[in-house]
Amino acid sequence: MELFSNLALGFDVAFTPINLLYAFIGCLLGTLIGVLPGVGPVATIAMLLPATYALPPVSALIMLAGIYYGAQYGGSTTAILVNLPGEASSVVTIIEGYQMARQGRAGPALASAGLGSFFAGCVGTLILAAFAAPLTEVAFKFGPAEYFSLMVLGLIGAVVLASGSLLKAIGMILLGLLLGLVGTDVNSGVARYSFDIPELTDGIGFIVIAMGVFGYGEIIMNLSKHESEREVFTSKVTGLMPTRQDFKDMTPAVLRGTAIGAGLGILPGGGALLSAFASYTIEKKIKLKAGEIPFGKGNIRGVAGPESANNAGSQTSFIPLLTLGIPPNAVMALMVGAMTIHNIQPGPQVMTSNPQLFWGLIASMWIGNAMLIILNLPLIGLWIKLLTIPYRWLFPSIVLFCAIGVYSTNNNTWDIWMVAIFGVVGYTFIKLGAEPAPLLLGLILGPMMEENLRRALLLSRGDWSVLVTRPLSATLLALAALMVIIVALPSVKRKREEAFQDEE
Repeated sequence: MELFSNLALGFDVAFTPINLLYAFIGCLLGTLIGVLPGVGPVATIAMLLPATYALPPVSALIMLAGIYYGAQYGGSTTAILVNLPGEASSVVTIIEGYQMARQGRAGPALASAGLGSFFAGCVGTLILAAFAAPLTEVAFKFGPAEYFSLMVLGLIGAVVLASGSLLKAIGMILLGLLLGLVGTDVNSGVARYSFDIPELTDGIGFIVIAMGVFGYGEIIMNLSKHESEREVFTSKVTGLMPTRQDFKDMTPAVLRGTAIGAGLGILPGGGALLSAFASYTIEKKIKLKAGEIPFGKGNIRGVAGPESANNAGSQTSFIPLLTLGIPPNAVMALMVGAMTIHNIQPGPQVMTSNPQLFWGLIASMWIGNAMLIILNLPLIGLWIKLLTIPYRWLFPSIVLFCAIGVYSTNNNTWDIWMVAIFGVVGYTFIKLGAEPAPLLLGLILGPMMEENLRRALLLSRGDWSVLVTRPLSATLLALAALMVIIVALPSVKRKREEAFQDEE
C-alpha cells in the first residue's frame, strides 16, 4: 500500500502544469536533437544541461529525463529512415528497420519501435517504483568501505560491458579517473595537477568534458562524412499502423525484449546497449515461422525486440542511481551532474529527504513515455523534413548553442576553449574506436571513490584490511574479481566479441 501512496504523491508532483510543460519540452527537444544522426541521448543531455540551471530541481530532472527518452525515440527514427544509428543501442535497429523502410514499410517499423518502447518503458518504470524503496533500505547499511567496493565493481562492470576492445575501455576508465584528480585536494587544500593554471584549481568541469567529448566530438565526426552518405527517405511514410500479423509477430518479441532489458539495465556500464544486442541475438536464434521474413531482410521482431529491451534497460538503469547514488552508464552520470548542480546528493537519502523529487521523477517517466508516443508517430513527416536539412546548415547553430550554454554556467571563456579542446579529443577517441562512455563514469566515480576510500581509512586508522573484513565490502570486491576472471576466460571473451560485433 505504501507504494501506491508514494506513486500518488509522485503523480501529484508530475501533474502540475509547470512540470507537465517541462516534461513536454524535454520530450520535444530530445526527439528533435535525437533525430539528428550521430547526436544521441548523451550528447543531447550534455548540450542541454546548462539550460536547467534556472529551473526548480524537480522540473529540471523531469525535463532531462524527457530529453533522455526523446533522444532514444529519435535515435530509432534515424536508424530506420537514414541507416545511421542515432545512438549506440540503435545499431541493431538499423539491420531490420532500414530494410523494412526500403520495402516501403517504414511506417510499421517506426510504430513497432514506438509501441514496443512505450510498453517496455512503462514496465521498467513499474519495476523501478517497486524496487526503489527496499533497495534504499539496503543502501543505508553501506559505509565508506562498502561504497568504495561498490564503485570498484561498477567500474569493472563498465569495462566488461563496454562495446569494443577491453583494453581501450580500461584506458578510458583510467583517463576518466585521472581527469577527476585535477583540482584541489579535499583534505589538504593543495592544488594538484593544475599546472599553475588558476582555472584548473576547481577541477575540470563535468559539463565541459561531457559537452566536448560527446557533443563537439560527434559534430566533428559528422562533418568528416560526405553528404552522399546520408540517404534520407523524402517520400511520405504511409500505412503507419502495423498489420494484425505484425502485431502477432512483434508481441512476443516485445515481451522478451522487456524482460531482457529490465534485468540487464541495472548492470553497470551500458545495460541498455547490452540489452539491445542480447535481444536481437535471441530473436535471431528463435526459429522462423512459415512465411516469416528472414532476419537481415526486414523482420519486424528485429526492430520491436531490441527497441523494447533498450527502453526497459534505460528505465531500470535509474535504480542504482536513485537508490545507491551510483551511475551505471554515461547518461546516468550526466543525471548525477544535474543533481549536483541543484545541490542534491544522489543516493538513498534522496527518497527520505526529498520524496517529492524522487517519486515525482518516477511518475513523470510514465507521462514522458505517453507524450513521446503522441509526439512521435503523428510527427514522423516533420522528422523526415528535418533529416533533409543539410548538416552544414545545422552544425553552426548547434555549436553556438553549446558555447552559450557552457559559458552561462560559470561566465568564463576558459570553459569554451576547454570544450573545443575536448571536442578534438572526443573526435580522436571516435577515430581510434575507443568508446568514450567509460571515461565519463571514471570522471564521476573517481572523486567519489577517493573520498570514500579516505574516509574508510580514517575510520580504520589506516588499516586497509577494512575493505575485506567488512562482509558486504568483501562480497562486492569478490564479485568484481569474479567478473574479471570470467571475462578473461577465452570462451567468454569470444562470446563477448560476437555479441558486440556489428551485424551486417
